[in-house]
Amino acid sequence: MLDVTPIAAFQDNYIWLIRGARDPRDVAVVDPGDAGPVQAALAEDGLRLRAILATHHHADHVGGVAALVAATGAAVFGPERERMPVKFTPLAGGDRAQLPELGLEFAVLDVPGHTAGHIAYYGHAALFCGDTMFSAGCGRLFEGTPEQMLASLDAFASLPEQTRVFCGHEYTLANLRFAMAVESGNADIVDYVQKATALRASGRPTLPSTIELEKRVNPFLRSRHENVKLSAERRAGRVLPTPVAVFAEIRSWKDTFR
Repeated sequence: MLDVTPIAAFQDNYIWLIRGARDPRDVAVVDPGDAGPVQAALAEDGLRLRAILATHHHADHVGGVAALVAATGAAVFGPERERMPVKFTPLAGGDRAQLPELGLEFAVLDVPGHTAGHIAYYGHAALFCGDTMFSAGCGRLFEGTPEQMLASLDAFASLPEQTRVFCGHEYTLANLRFAMAVESGNADIVDYVQKATALRASGRPTLPSTIELEKRVNPFLRSRHENVKLSAERRAGRVLPTPVAVFAEIRSWKDTFR
C-alpha cells in the first residue's frame, strides 16, 4: 500500500507526503500551499523531496512550491491549462506523472469544475483529487460548469471501490451535515457522522476516504439516486429532468447551507 502521510497546513488544508517505493526517505508532496510545514517534516525525518504534484493553481495549494523548489530542487508537475509559480512539467488527462526516483507513477485525470484546468493523480490504489471532491462533498464551481463537475465526479466514481481518496481539505463533518439534510434517511451517512466525529475529537484526520464510501454518502456522487433527486426537487420547487440539473440544484443548495 502506498505510504501517505498528511501534513496539516493553514486552517484545514492537507498537504500529502508520499514516500518512495524504493527508499522511503525519497518523497513527493501533493499541493504544498505552505512550504514551512513541509520543510519541518523533511527535516524531522531526514527526507529528500524529489517531486511536487499540483492539482490546481489556487494559492493554498501551490503557495509553497517556489520556496520548496529553491530549497530542494524538486521536480514540479501540474495542470497543463493552469499557471504554476515555477517551471513545471505540464500534464493533462491521459498523461502519466512518472517519479523514477520514488519508483512510482500516476495516471493523470482531467477533472474540471472547481477550476478550469484541475487535474487529479491516480495510481497505486490512491487518488489525489485536490479540491474537486471532498469526503461527502465537492468543490465550489469557481471556473467550471455543473456539467463539467458532474463528469469529473463520475470519473472518480468509476475507479475501483477500494481506491483510497486523499482530498485537499478537512471538510468532512461540515459536508456530512449537508449530506444529512439531503438524505436524512441514509443510514450510511449517520454511521459516518459518528465515525468522523470520533476521529476529529481525537485529533485525527477523517481522510483518506474510499471511493466505495463516497458512493454511499456523498450527495454529489448520488445525483442519480431517487432520494437525492426528490430532495433536490423539493428545494427547487420543480421537476429536475436530468442528473446535471439535480447536481446543479444540490451544489447551489450547498453554497448557501449553514
